[in-house]
Amino acid sequence: MWKQQVSLEEFTAKHAQTLPGLLGIQLSEIGPDFARATMPVDSRHIQPFGLLHGGCSVVLAETLGSYCSLMCVEPGKACVGIEINASHLAAVQVGDLVEAVCRPIRIGRTLHVWQIELCRSDGVLSCVARLTTTIQDRRDG
Repeated sequence: MWKQQVSLEEFTAKHAQTLPGLLGIQLSEIGPDFARATMPVDSRHIQPFGLLHGGCSVVLAETLGSYCSLMCVEPGKACVGIEINASHLAAVQVGDLVEAVCRPIRIGRTLHVWQIELCRSDGVLSCVARLTTTIQDRRDG
């Protein structure tokens, strides 16, 4: 399934000064048909009621899904998110660690659709997201 490999270290370095890096998102595993990432929940991630902000869940889902999409295309191609939706199912408290697992729903020539499930550290499903990416020729510069 994967046409390009991304090491965990490359992922971390690429995102060090971008939103995923600033939120502490870490790629933790790439399996034969899935990828896994984690995000801690601390003061950077909460809404006014002290719970994980839903936007942070969406950032985690889109980051992981976009990387999966990129690993499924030939070099020279770019993957751009065109739609994401998320259902927030359970609250996540400060101090928890959210784990996301991404699997393909469809990998087409010009569109990819991914399902990303986020769980709290106790295994409770906290969010389900679906990401659609479009595949384009890369435009560097």
